[in-house]
Amino acid sequence: MIPRYSPPDMANLFTDAARFGLWLEVELLATEAQALLGVVPKEDAAICRAKAPTVDDVFVADVLAREEITNHDVAAFVDVVQERIGAPAGSYIHFGLTSSDVVDTALSATLTRAADLLLADLDHFVAALRARALELMHVPVTGRTHGMHAEPTTFGAKFALWALQADRDRRRMRQARDGIAVGKLSGAVGTFSNIDPEVEASVCAALGLEPVPATQVIARDRHAEFLWACASVGATVELMCTEIRHLARSELGEAEEPFGAGQKGSSAMPHKRNPILSERLCGLARLLRGYLGAGLEDVALWHERDISHSSVERVALPDASLLACYVLRKATGLAAGLVIHADRALDNLVNGSFGLVFSQSVLLALVAGGLTRDEAYRIVQRDARAAWEERRPFREVLEEDPAVTLDKAGLDEAFDLTRTLRHADRFADALEDLA
Repeated sequence: MIPRYSPPDMANLFTDAARFGLWLEVELLATEAQALLGVVPKEDAAICRAKAPTVDDVFVADVLAREEITNHDVAAFVDVVQERIGAPAGSYIHFGLTSSDVVDTALSATLTRAADLLLADLDHFVAALRARALELMHVPVTGRTHGMHAEPTTFGAKFALWALQADRDRRRMRQARDGIAVGKLSGAVGTFSNIDPEVEASVCAALGLEPVPATQVIARDRHAEFLWACASVGATVELMCTEIRHLARSELGEAEEPFGAGQKGSSAMPHKRNPILSERLCGLARLLRGYLGAGLEDVALWHERDISHSSVERVALPDASLLACYVLRKATGLAAGLVIHADRALDNLVNGSFGLVFSQSVLLALVAGGLTRDEAYRIVQRDARAAWEERRPFREVLEEDPAVTLDKAGLDEAFDLTRTLRHADRFADALEDLA
């Protein structure tokens, strides 16, 4: 991933040094576990730990140079480690293991740590959305369906629904973390033909992983589930940002992204305050969905394994982790700092719609007054169209229509914004269990 979208703490999990460092730890833990079983001399296992190389830039460069010869990354890594430790002790590194024992177990440890970062970010995101929901619970705004005026709602309801969806993302991420927090050291095709199952149990315990049955590789539906959790985060952020982009349009002007001192909205037009962050996050959500598709295609491998998944995962898993982290942190700041223009929203609701947002209330009042639903519907539909085409208040048109049987009190109640939003606190109630 390019540095622009790479939060450093997440990026540090996916460096070559971090990857080789985990590989080395898996190898050393396996050697020590085999020493406890009497397979490897204890003194040699101790030497392996004591003389284990420091995984620094020089080590990384040596492994990459060796790979130019071996054309196999794990073989190159093992060669360099064994050389640094020296014979005979170094010869016990990778004893009884296959490459995927090391790579898959280390990858699981990395993704578990990535999931922990994402879960912390999701906590912050949910908290920011919840706080804005409670703050704005009674601030009215036009509800829109099909992009058109529908009925009144509140900004708080919007934020509450986003918070609840983000909480579901959090649950999905927890499940994905549990699914990927697994390891295997069962050898070539997973039958423990040349390694004791106790080695797998010992190494996994040390890394905080659960041993699982496997072929030569851990089943890739687990990795796909992690990518789904990342893509789901992107979809939720995109939902929020798409709404913000619409509300920020000049014709609406109901919400606005934070605009910093010295910021420029356009290189050519000084008046512009474009929703650039929302647009950026919507774009990154597309990438997250793309990684999920690739991850799902990795599930079906030939027989006990092939490596068609490997090249995909070298790109998709780090990038999805980084992007999910980036979009969550940016979306949290956006949610917390979003400027709400409540007066403009109220004006759009009452005057911009000419009061048409109360059409259902008028319809129901007419039905309650004795008209059939179809009769009432046709009257309201006709008057609503007249109000829109003549650009005048809907209530005024209704008052002039002799077919409308409602008196002033009846119309007052139908056009009462407070009445239509009297149950807004139900959205607040739904947030009580969100931590």
